[in-house]
Amino acid sequence: MKLFEIAYSALMSNEIRVKVQLTHQLFDEIQNTTSSPNLSDSIKKIITPGRPNKPNLVSYQTTPKRDRSELGMIKTIHSICHIEFNAINLALDAFYRFQTMPPQYYHDWAKVAHEEALHFTMLNDYLEELGHQYGDFDAHNGLWEMTVETDYDVLARMALVPRVLEARGLDVTPSIQIKFRKSKFAKMAEILQVIFEDEIGHVKIGNYWYKHLCKERDLEPIETFDRLIKKHVGKSLRGPFNWEARLLSDFTEAELNYLEHANRQRTN
Repeated sequence: MKLFEIAYSALMSNEIRVKVQLTHQLFDEIQNTTSSPNLSDSIKKIITPGRPNKPNLVSYQTTPKRDRSELGMIKTIHSICHIEFNAINLALDAFYRFQTMPPQYYHDWAKVAHEEALHFTMLNDYLEELGHQYGDFDAHNGLWEMTVETDYDVLARMALVPRVLEARGLDVTPSIQIKFRKSKFAKMAEILQVIFEDEIGHVKIGNYWYKHLCKERDLEPIETFDRLIKKHVGKSLRGPFNWEARLLSDFTEAELNYLEHANRQRTN
């Protein structure tokens, strides 16, 4: 199979085992290539990627808040597992959809997909240790919705998926780890540390390609980001922002000052 065909097959698979296996195969096979993959005959618009019948998807607004009870903590683990499952599809779509990028782009996004699959597997295995499995609780589909919204342009995708959705994970993960360390689910804090360190790299990849594309198109990065936020999010991003992790992922201080300023305007 051609690499884009593998990515598409993984993306559209409804079986978790097959999706994960094909994602790892994509990563393994691209290691031996130095050129961009051969183009597909056509690039299909994907409204709904492959996923199992469960979890039942509900709107974000109707998702009940999770408390700190034992069941509430397990539901939080399930929610993070769902995020990582979606992240596999997000990375696969970034690989498949934009087929005229430089070779390094495909190495980068195959690596992201591979690591997201590892994250999902760690979380799903832990859920099974706890007597549950992925799909036991309702989940929402907000991450994929942004993927569909940005399928028209790789620059919009790089701006809004890694630099907004994934970067938000850098902001909130440390506080979630503290909650787990104080509970009977302390192992979850260790899993989150692995994910957190990998996600810095994922956001860094998004930052690299976003700025590469801005330079290629002679666009000012902060102004362009602001325009895309207003177009697709409709309001400034909510803080607080993890400056240390975002700087490690190659946000600039100017970009972080922009985010802080916009957040203050929002809350005033």
